[in-house]
Amino acid sequence: MGMDEQAQVSRSSMGRSSADGLQRHVHLGFLRKYAVVFVLLALILVFSLVSDSFFTVRNLTNIVTQNTYFIIVAVGLSFVLIAGGIDLSVGYQMSLVGVVTAMMMVLWSFPVWAAVVLGLALGTVLGLVNGLIVARIKTFPLIVTLATSVIFQGISYIVSQARTFRDFPSAFQFIAKGRLGGVPLDVWLTLLIVVVVALIYYQTKWGMRVVALGGNEEALRLAGVSTRRTKTWVYMACGFLTAVATMVMVSKANSVQSSFGPGTEFTALTAAIVGGVSFLGGEGNIPALVAGVFVLAVLGNGMQLAGWGVYAQFIVRGAILLAAVAFDEYQKSLKLRVKA
Repeated sequence: MGMDEQAQVSRSSMGRSSADGLQRHVHLGFLRKYAVVFVLLALILVFSLVSDSFFTVRNLTNIVTQNTYFIIVAVGLSFVLIAGGIDLSVGYQMSLVGVVTAMMMVLWSFPVWAAVVLGLALGTVLGLVNGLIVARIKTFPLIVTLATSVIFQGISYIVSQARTFRDFPSAFQFIAKGRLGGVPLDVWLTLLIVVVVALIYYQTKWGMRVVALGGNEEALRLAGVSTRRTKTWVYMACGFLTAVATMVMVSKANSVQSSFGPGTEFTALTAAIVGGVSFLGGEGNIPALVAGVFVLAVLGNGMQLAGWGVYAQFIVRGAILLAAVAFDEYQKSLKLRVKA
């Protein structure tokens, strides 16, 4: 075989390899986008067979209503994750926002609307603090938000003096207990947030910039977009939605203390990654993210009804997070090989 023939065979082999890699990448992209829905349906089927109490209207309704604030937090966190960052402080933001809002209503007799507005403003400011530090000082966001989470928690305990606040005005409890068309108000609120955020990502220039920021920050900067400002805004959006979720959480419980909130960040982060939001930024799917929240919710509810215990849930959730991150990393590396 001559050199020309060898080169032709080599090029043909490389072409087939590239095509196979591209086809595999397309299949993985489809799997990443829709697998969480099939996993959710499979879990519902399994637990319906394991427990007679699972597939009932009452239990399924409870799963939805009990996880509205988790969905809102996860949607808020998606802004940061898709932009290539991370925020480990959202649970501690909930702690601080929750006790301050409660104190305004219970101790200082603020009108409910004023307490809620100021609570939302506080959450936005906490997000702004994270955003400014990450964007201006250019510090790794994991370290920044880990540090601010400790600060927020400390302030929460100092302000509240570790007290529990309860029995809020009926106007505030209406957030969780009110109904519109027979559906709880917080479910409508959650649905509205999901639809609006999905439209922001798919229909607005700013949403496209957020995705581009996580995909290739340098290219976005060279296109004339202020990446610092965009980073700051995504953390503010996350802080605002975290505060909204706090109002729902506190209204549902009708009580709050500084220990409320921490731990939510792990559930939201796991749900986001399981739902197809890339840990490395640049990718996200809001409907799949919501499905990711329900995967964890159904898993926890089903295991509890099956009598598998709380501690087993921790193991399964941790394993799910590891698997999702590993799959995300594999997909990214495959994409790089296809481009090469």
